[in-house]
Amino acid sequence: MSGGVDSSVTAYLLKEQGYEVIGMFMKNWHDDTVTISNECPWLDDSNDAMIVAQHLGIPFQAIDLSKEYKERIVDYMFAEYQAGRTPNPDVLCNREIKFDIFLQAALKLGAEYVATGHYARKDSFEKDGKTVYRLLSGKDPNKDQSYFLCQLTQEQLSKALFPIGELLKPEVRAIAKKIDLVTADKKDSQGLCFVGKVHLPDFLQQRLQPKTGKVIEIDAAASVFKNGYAADDLRALSAHYELAPEQGEVIGEHKGAHYYTIGQRKGLNLGGFEKPLFVIGTDTEKNVIYTGMGEDHPGLYRKALFIPNSDEHWVRKDLALAVGESKDYLTRIRYRQPLMGCTLHKREEGLYITFEKPQKSITPGQFAAWYEGEELVGSGVIS
Repeated sequence: MSGGVDSSVTAYLLKEQGYEVIGMFMKNWHDDTVTISNECPWLDDSNDAMIVAQHLGIPFQAIDLSKEYKERIVDYMFAEYQAGRTPNPDVLCNREIKFDIFLQAALKLGAEYVATGHYARKDSFEKDGKTVYRLLSGKDPNKDQSYFLCQLTQEQLSKALFPIGELLKPEVRAIAKKIDLVTADKKDSQGLCFVGKVHLPDFLQQRLQPKTGKVIEIDAAASVFKNGYAADDLRALSAHYELAPEQGEVIGEHKGAHYYTIGQRKGLNLGGFEKPLFVIGTDTEKNVIYTGMGEDHPGLYRKALFIPNSDEHWVRKDLALAVGESKDYLTRIRYRQPLMGCTLHKREEGLYITFEKPQKSITPGQFAAWYEGEELVGSGVIS
């Protein structure tokens, strides 16, 4: 129970269905100096979760996982930003904390399942005498959160319940109001999983020191963006643009390349251009940011991406592609992005995804997830 309306209604629905329910709150963070504290302080969330548990007549327990969260999520985030990639802590939090450490703690208490307030669904079928679990998108198209669960395994799914996955958000709020839950009108939390809203530069500055560097604008007509690659040259199609300072002109300064991400528009603090500036590349070694003018700048778009073998994950292991195989799927490369037609190509070195249309802001460190209809089949970290 996170102290929000979704997990509150989840607990209520399970109780109504006859489950014996225990409410557990995860405390993952102790440092309030980097949270925008009035947005989502963990203390208020913990109190709200406890009040809901009392109202529903279920036992409640808070569990401190801040040590594990720091090791598995925060340290990973710093390392990724330092390397010029943009991690997704919510996907990691589900894989490493909620459905691993937290799940193990729940099982030790004698629980059979961990239920969360995710807008996602699961079902199962028998294949060769074994149960196969499917991860399905939530019924609410505006709230579908299956993407955040894209790294779960069959074992984790077997122990997971998503009671509100069949509902729309307004229906969840209506249930909360009807049974008089304190969280009925509470705003959805924004920010790091169970930490709250964090001012990212402040958060990163804990370990990544500000370091002044150059902002370079590269013209849309630059030769680096003119590729004549064959459609089957997967390596070339998925490669990052080879950007260099001499290809453009210096238009300002920044406080550290590791604070910026591809596709970013805000936070550059550079004005006077006829179109908005977007980050099209970062180089954390040289501490340089490359920008392009306008949303249609070719540096923002790529036709393919690559996922190395070590970062490839199949929720449905039985559907994993063998080397040399290809298959059409639908994919998204960030939360809330509409699903796009794509083809997966399995090669010795990993998995290539080619898109029907070039995709904007393909960001290293983020997750690409692929779907067959409403089923999330697999995912991987974009290289």
